[in-house]
Amino acid sequence: MNFQSVIKHLTPKGVWLKRTALIFGFIFLDFLVTITFCRTPYMEANPYARSFMLIYGIVSGLALYDFLLAIPIYAILVFDSYMIKYTQHYKTKTEFIIDVALGWLIAGAHFNGAMSWLWDAPHFIRQAIGFMIYMAIAILSFYPVPKRLSCLIVEDLSKKTSRKV
Repeated sequence: MNFQSVIKHLTPKGVWLKRTALIFGFIFLDFLVTITFCRTPYMEANPYARSFMLIYGIVSGLALYDFLLAIPIYAILVFDSYMIKYTQHYKTKTEFIIDVALGWLIAGAHFNGAMSWLWDAPHFIRQAIGFMIYMAIAILSFYPVPKRLSCLIVEDLSKKTSRKV
Protein backbone atom coordinates (compact mmCIF):
# COMPACT_ATOMS: atom_id res chain seq x y z
CA MET A 1 0.00 0.00 0.00
CA ASN A 2 1.59 3.24 -1.11
CA PHE A 3 1.43 6.64 0.55
CA GLN A 4 -1.10 8.15 -1.87
CA SER A 5 -3.69 5.44 -1.25
CA VAL A 6 -3.29 5.87 2.50
CA ILE A 7 -3.79 9.64 2.21
CA LYS A 8 -6.77 9.05 -0.08
CA HIS A 9 -8.50 6.96 2.57
CA LEU A 10 -7.64 9.41 5.37
CA THR A 11 -9.27 12.35 3.58
CA PRO A 12 -13.04 12.85 3.79
CA LYS A 13 -14.89 12.43 0.51
CA GLY A 14 -17.08 14.99 -1.23
CA VAL A 15 -19.10 17.40 0.86
CA TRP A 16 -17.62 15.86 4.00
CA LEU A 17 -14.33 17.60 3.30
CA LYS A 18 -16.16 20.94 3.34
CA ARG A 19 -18.00 19.92 6.50
CA THR A 20 -14.66 19.07 8.11
CA ALA A 21 -13.21 22.45 7.12
CA LEU A 22 -16.25 24.20 8.60
CA ILE A 23 -16.00 22.33 11.91
CA PHE A 24 -12.27 22.96 12.14
CA GLY A 25 -12.94 26.62 11.40
CA PHE A 26 -14.92 26.86 14.63
CA ILE A 27 -12.18 25.01 16.52
CA PHE A 28 -9.55 27.35 15.05
CA LEU A 29 -11.65 30.41 15.99
CA ASP A 30 -11.70 29.20 19.59
CA PHE A 31 -7.94 28.58 19.47
CA LEU A 32 -7.12 32.03 18.05
CA VAL A 33 -9.35 33.96 20.43
CA THR A 34 -8.07 32.00 23.42
CA ILE A 35 -4.37 32.52 22.64
CA THR A 36 -5.07 36.18 21.95
CA PHE A 37 -6.81 36.96 25.24
CA CYS A 38 -5.42 34.34 27.64
CA ARG A 39 -2.53 35.83 29.61
CA THR A 40 -2.13 33.02 32.15
CA PRO A 41 -3.33 29.41 32.06
CA TYR A 42 -5.50 30.13 35.09
CA MET A 43 -7.71 32.38 32.94
CA GLU A 44 -8.83 29.33 30.92
CA ALA A 45 -12.13 27.90 32.20
CA ASN A 46 -11.70 24.43 30.68
CA PRO A 47 -9.76 22.40 33.27
CA TYR A 48 -8.32 19.99 30.69
CA ALA A 49 -7.09 22.76 28.41
CA ARG A 50 -5.77 24.61 31.46
CA SER A 51 -3.72 21.59 32.54
CA PHE A 52 -2.15 21.31 29.07
CA MET A 53 -1.43 25.04 29.17
CA LEU A 54 0.21 24.73 32.59
CA ILE A 55 2.44 21.87 31.47
CA TYR A 56 3.39 22.96 27.92
CA GLY A 57 2.77 26.72 27.89
CA ILE A 58 -0.23 28.67 26.67
CA VAL A 59 0.12 28.41 22.90
CA SER A 60 1.73 24.97 22.61
CA GLY A 61 -0.45 23.49 25.37
CA LEU A 62 -3.65 24.76 23.80
CA ALA A 63 -2.47 23.65 20.34
CA LEU A 64 -1.73 20.15 21.64
CA TYR A 65 -5.06 20.00 23.48
CA ASP A 66 -7.01 21.11 20.37
CA PHE A 67 -5.06 18.70 18.17
CA LEU A 68 -5.78 15.75 20.47
CA LEU A 69 -9.41 16.81 20.70
CA ALA A 70 -9.69 17.08 16.90
CA ILE A 71 -8.37 13.58 16.15
CA PRO A 72 -11.57 11.70 17.08
CA ILE A 73 -13.72 14.36 15.40
CA TYR A 74 -11.69 13.99 12.20
CA ALA A 75 -11.87 10.18 12.44
CA ILE A 76 -15.67 10.31 12.76
CA LEU A 77 -15.96 12.64 9.77
CA VAL A 78 -13.70 10.42 7.63
CA PHE A 79 -15.63 7.31 8.70
CA ASP A 80 -18.98 8.98 7.96
CA SER A 81 -17.82 10.19 4.55
CA TYR A 82 -17.13 6.61 3.48
CA MET A 83 -20.08 4.96 5.25
CA ILE A 84 -22.82 7.40 4.19
CA LYS A 85 -23.21 5.56 0.88
CA TYR A 86 -24.79 2.65 2.77
CA THR A 87 -27.64 4.89 3.91
CA GLN A 88 -28.42 6.21 0.43
CA HIS A 89 -32.19 6.15 0.99
CA TYR A 90 -31.85 8.23 4.16
CA LYS A 91 -28.73 10.15 3.14
CA THR A 92 -30.11 13.70 3.48
CA LYS A 93 -31.83 12.93 6.78
CA THR A 94 -28.72 11.23 8.14
CA GLU A 95 -26.46 14.09 7.10
CA PHE A 96 -28.86 16.60 8.65
CA ILE A 97 -28.85 14.72 11.96
CA ILE A 98 -25.05 14.60 11.87
CA ASP A 99 -24.96 18.35 11.11
CA VAL A 100 -27.23 19.04 14.09
CA ALA A 101 -25.00 16.96 16.36
CA LEU A 102 -21.78 18.52 15.05
CA GLY A 103 -23.31 21.98 15.16
CA TRP A 104 -24.37 21.76 18.78
CA LEU A 105 -21.58 19.64 20.27
CA ILE A 106 -18.55 20.92 18.36
CA ALA A 107 -19.26 24.21 16.60
CA GLY A 108 -21.56 25.57 19.30
CA ALA A 109 -19.26 24.59 22.14
CA HIS A 110 -16.17 26.08 20.46
CA PHE A 111 -18.06 29.24 19.53
CA ASN A 112 -19.15 29.45 23.16
CA GLY A 113 -15.52 29.09 24.26
CA ALA A 114 -14.31 31.75 21.84
CA MET A 115 -17.05 34.24 22.65
CA SER A 116 -16.64 33.76 26.40
CA TRP A 117 -13.52 35.94 26.09
CA LEU A 118 -15.40 38.68 24.25
CA TRP A 119 -19.03 38.62 25.35
CA ASP A 120 -20.48 38.20 28.83
CA ALA A 121 -23.64 36.28 27.97
CA PRO A 122 -25.05 32.99 29.29
CA HIS A 123 -23.33 29.85 28.01
CA PHE A 124 -26.52 28.52 26.46
CA ILE A 125 -27.05 31.70 24.42
CA ARG A 126 -23.48 31.71 23.07
CA GLN A 127 -23.65 28.01 22.21
CA ALA A 128 -27.05 28.41 20.53
CA ILE A 129 -25.74 31.30 18.42
CA GLY A 130 -22.71 29.21 17.37
CA PHE A 131 -25.07 26.35 16.51
CA MET A 132 -27.26 28.65 14.42
CA ILE A 133 -24.26 30.07 12.56
CA TYR A 134 -22.98 26.57 11.81
CA MET A 135 -26.40 25.36 10.65
CA ALA A 136 -26.95 28.42 8.46
CA ILE A 137 -23.61 27.89 6.72
CA ALA A 138 -24.13 24.12 6.49
CA ILE A 139 -27.65 24.32 5.07
CA LEU A 140 -26.71 26.93 2.48
CA SER A 141 -23.49 25.11 1.52
CA PHE A 142 -24.25 21.38 1.71
CA TYR A 143 -27.90 21.00 0.77
CA PRO A 144 -29.72 21.75 -2.50
CA VAL A 145 -31.62 25.04 -2.63
CA PRO A 146 -35.40 24.46 -2.83
CA LYS A 147 -37.43 26.10 -5.60
CA ARG A 148 -39.00 28.45 -3.02
CA LEU A 149 -35.60 30.02 -2.39
CA SER A 150 -34.74 30.42 -6.06
CA CYS A 151 -34.80 34.19 -5.50
CA LEU A 152 -31.28 33.76 -4.07
CA ILE A 153 -30.02 32.71 -7.49
CA VAL A 154 -29.34 35.71 -9.71
CA GLU A 155 -28.98 35.35 -13.45
CA ASP A 156 -26.03 37.14 -15.01
CA LEU A 157 -27.42 38.20 -18.40
CA SER A 158 -24.07 39.30 -19.79
CA LYS A 159 -22.59 35.80 -19.60
CA LYS A 160 -25.83 33.80 -19.87
CA THR A 161 -24.93 31.83 -16.76
CA SER A 162 -26.42 31.84 -13.31
CA ARG A 163 -24.52 32.32 -10.12
CA LYS A 164 -25.43 32.20 -6.45
CA VAL A 165 -25.43 35.37 -4.40
